Amino acid sequence: MDKNFINIYNYLINYTRNEQLYRSLNRSDNFSDRLTLFLLHFAFFLKNFKNDKNKEILQKIYDFNFRQLELSIREIGYGDQSINKKMKVYINLFHSMINEIHFWNDLDRAKKIEKLSIFLEDFTEIDKFVDYFEDFKDKLSKKNLNYLLKGVNNI
Repeated sequence: MDKNFINIYNYLINYTRNEQLYRSLNRSDNFSDRLTLFLLHFAFFLKNFKNDKNKEILQKIYDFNFRQLELSIREIGYGDQSINKKMKVYINLFHSMINEIHFWNDLDRAKKIEKLSIFLEDFTEIDKFVDYFEDFKDKLSKKNLNYLLKGVNNI
């Protein structure tokens, strides 16, 4: 099953690597920027597929993705104590993202901009990110989780 989880992880990473996302950044992007966008993608992914039927598999995907993030942080060269602190920060950031986008479909455009601005403070043109994540959310809604686990490359 881990092979399927790596497909989901890579799928989210590929979206995060989209150079268009970083054009409204007033500086060169860094690991933190990419991680923030990865976590936003992951938050929308989980929100889209969250239901009682998918609960167990989404927990496994969640665990796998955070293990992969921890490995990435280790590869950068952080020590064990630093990694624990960083992971705690990233997990808290992710959960605040989940909370902020929980009622995404009920929000007006101005509120969506406000919500994304919390996490994308160094980015300009947040309104374009609203359109981007609306499109991402729509793409996700046209697929079922089983399909993504088996054939992520087709999205």
